Amino acid sequence: MGDLQTQQQALRAQARAGQVRVTLHGHEEMMAEDVALGELLEALASAVVLEDYPEHRRGACCLVLGYTKRGRPLHVVCTSGLPVVVVITVYEPKPPKWVTPTERRG
Repeated sequence: MGDLQTQQQALRAQARAGQVRVTLHGHEEMMAEDVALGELLEALASAVVLEDYPEHRRGACCLVLGYTKRGRPLHVVCTSGLPVVVVITVYEPKPPKWVTPTERRG
């Protein structure tokens, strides 16, 4: 997929259409972080691509930030450019790794 805006729009559309699959690892992380499927879909529906990994060894993927309707920030690492979004992992960005939802600790 070309530019990040196009990629974001595609991810958002796929989330709204329910074209999302969660890997076992992603499901385990959702359970550990107490993230409901509805929250994941809400976050993907408002996804902003923070980091793009088009040449990843397991296939093109990206790190996105999205917010639930309650305002909870979620990071989602997922595939990009496929007919379905495959969620690799999900977590709430917080210290010590993250200063803010968009800024990594140096």
